[in-house]
Amino acid sequence: MHLRPGTRLAPALAALLVIVAATAARANELPVGAAVPAGIAIHDAAETLRDRCATDADGRLWLTLPGGARYELVTSTADPAIANPGDGAFHAFDAAAVRAALAAVTFPLAAIRAEVYLLPYPRRAGLESAAGAGLVLLSPGVRPLSREQQHLEFTHELGHVVQRALLPDADGRWGAWRALRGAADAATYSATAPHVNRPHEIFAEDFRALFGGALANYSGTVENAALAPPAEVAGLRAFVLQLAGAAVAVPPAWPNPSRGAVSLSRAGEAVAPLDVYDAAGRLVVTLAPLPSAGGVRWSWDGRDARGVRAGAGAYWARPRDGGAASRITRLE
Repeated sequence: MHLRPGTRLAPALAALLVIVAATAARANELPVGAAVPAGIAIHDAAETLRDRCATDADGRLWLTLPGGARYELVTSTADPAIANPGDGAFHAFDAAAVRAALAAVTFPLAAIRAEVYLLPYPRRAGLESAAGAGLVLLSPGVRPLSREQQHLEFTHELGHVVQRALLPDADGRWGAWRALRGAADAATYSATAPHVNRPHEIFAEDFRALFGGALANYSGTVENAALAPPAEVAGLRAFVLQLAGAAVAVPPAWPNPSRGAVSLSRAGEAVAPLDVYDAAGRLVVTLAPLPSAGGVRWSWDGRDARGVRAGAGAYWARPRDGGAASRITRLE
């Protein structure tokens, strides 16, 4: 932290001492075995203030992140930007609570890289917590944050990081996820829709509900109550797990790529129809299961439900019993 003499030295140091003392007092709260995955670094509020914050000539405190992104921080609850001053102080996330929330996540995180910054003060340009590609910013509250709220908020923001890393919008599977989740209607579900109808927010809530720990799911609800609860959507958990390369049975398609008919098969006794979606997440056709030695198979003649030949491109085939999706490439 670089401070000009006579600007905000005393308040900043006081805040730093309070944060350090609180962090030390809670250091033993981390559960045994709550190891942080190698690719995820958690920077507590004291570290963030010390290493990433500096005061300018006008006495304003700025946060500078790796890569150069810079944000002004609101250092007083009396600032007009703060609608509710709470108890008159900012209360940062507890690093031990964040590590415990991370340890409770059941999703494979080996491929995820993220810098998690616990902010001592909120950003003026965005008072709430936020996440980006490989980045989580956890904003303080104006009253002490419950452990449940910290688990919930962090796990939600981690869901954004996972989506950006494993299911970017340009990925053809994004359309398949939208269809699976019932959010394929772009007029209703878009980046400019109300918060609860934004696909990225729905994914982050799904991630929290499906893979977060008990404290992250203490409310038993997700933000968008109009959608089916994530646990009740057949195949949703398997679909998201597949993004991380988790071991999920995928029915192989052959021949693939293909200009004509394609067969898919899977071992086991489970029998279910198989839905074929296009890259935009629209249902193309539903295939009936056929008995096969040691399992089940499906056959697609390359036509949609109306009998019209499907065009060239990527398609996704997913059994309705929760199995993972297979990519099928159709040639001209």
